[in-house]
Amino acid sequence: MHVVVLGAGYAGVTLTRKLESSLPAAVDLTLVDEHERHLVQHEVHRAIRRPSIVDAIEVPLDSLFDRAEIVTARIEDVDPEANRVVLDSGETIDYDYAGLCLGADTADYGLPGVADYGLPLKSVDDAEAIRERALEAIDAGDEARFVVGGAGLSGVQVAGELATLAEEEGAADRIEIVVLEQLESVAPAFPAAFQDAVAEALAARGVEIRTETAVSEATDSTVETRHERTGTERSVDYDLFVWTGGIGGAAAMAGDRPIVRADLRLTESTFALGDAARVVDADGEAVPASASAAIRAAPVAASNITRLVGWELDDRTGFEPRMELFRFDVPGWIVSVGDGAVAQVGPKVVTGKPAKALKASVGAGYLTSVQAIRQATELVGEELNA
Repeated sequence: MHVVVLGAGYAGVTLTRKLESSLPAAVDLTLVDEHERHLVQHEVHRAIRRPSIVDAIEVPLDSLFDRAEIVTARIEDVDPEANRVVLDSGETIDYDYAGLCLGADTADYGLPGVADYGLPLKSVDDAEAIRERALEAIDAGDEARFVVGGAGLSGVQVAGELATLAEEEGAADRIEIVVLEQLESVAPAFPAAFQDAVAEALAARGVEIRTETAVSEATDSTVETRHERTGTERSVDYDLFVWTGGIGGAAAMAGDRPIVRADLRLTESTFALGDAARVVDADGEAVPASASAAIRAAPVAASNITRLVGWELDDRTGFEPRMELFRFDVPGWIVSVGDGAVAQVGPKVVTGKPAKALKASVGAGYLTSVQAIRQATELVGEELNA
């Protein structure tokens, strides 16, 4: 019997580690990803300002697992009905059960020019490209404008890093940073008190926030916008344009993020979790696309796959096993804003050094959970000195 995990992000790594310990020894386990290293995605924005952090947020996949076979290849297509995966080499992998953990791509919603001119932030290479473009503008010695499309947590973190980078380079007085958000507030998916604290933290770093402002088009030097309430159109010139404005499904899923219910089951034998799916949990609540959700969903998927594998190995004796249900429960939220952070724990919002310490502990705690102890230690130092 063959169990396959597709994707080595938070969901894929956590799921594979759980399956290594829960699946019977006779079951083959394979992890497929196009990269040889696991990226701590929620820290990649730090590389815009601190390239040295890369050593702490990338972990070799072969150091994380004892049993799983690692296949390094790009996944071109997934057919959950046929239980088949097509790789970029043309090779196919058939499976009995799978965890679909391909994550998400940055969505441009078909907006003209956005994919061509808006730099994304999904990888270390993306962070390096943003840093290089920002430093070119700063070193030119003239006034410049950096535009960030989208004020979710990723957009907030990019804006914060760029503002602090400009300050560290002695250019804060001539670098304007503008965040564009279509909805009514920054961090629009989060509690109001958290939103307010994030907006204050950005404003304290000189970041201009334009809410209810949708991007309609981009050129090589201008972002066209439309105010959602008044309909007013406005051109925004830029020297750097970063686009974090949307989440789309992976190319191997034709851009789709399928809906799955609380058992995380996409088909009889394929489970989807993390950003690859739109999950509705056991309370009927939509689960936000986040690292914390992906990590928390993995044990549920592992349990359900293991139950089904055991049932099948027992020649399907009796009724199909009852599936465990995923209920998303997180104690709070945290986001970096340049050299600071904002956290919400329960109803309380925390900023300053306590929030920075919490931010460091979250990343280090995750790395420790996958036995990347050296990286965890390095990350604490990088975060506290950010």
